[in-house]
Amino acid sequence: MATPQQAKRQQDLQTQYTNYKNTLQQLASKIGDVEQEAEEHKLVLETLGPAPKDRKCFRLINGVLVERTVEEVVPVLETNANGLKNVLEGLVKEYKKKQEEMNSWKTKNNIQVVNQ
Repeated sequence: MATPQQAKRQQDLQTQYTNYKNTLQQLASKIGDVEQEAEEHKLVLETLGPAPKDRKCFRLINGVLVERTVEEVVPVLETNANGLKNVLEGLVKEYKKKQEEMNSWKTKNNIQVVNQ
């Protein structure tokens, strides 16, 4: 039978494992959201590409629909798309780092996951 110290250690390890899993799940969710938004930017840029520069278009800014021209909107969209790409790269790096950290923690503490 496990001593109280072993039971406490086991509980601490389980809590730490759960924290790692939750962090990875949150990062994966953020990555998915950013990927979706980047894809939307790409689609809009592809749609506006062949449009005349003086054609009017509408952009939603903080819940307000604003009338602009294609010439005004495209540079802003490109900047936002590049920013999203950088954020996505950062999130992927953070996810991989956290995953490696979790794997080394599992190895260090001799953790074996049992699927139920």
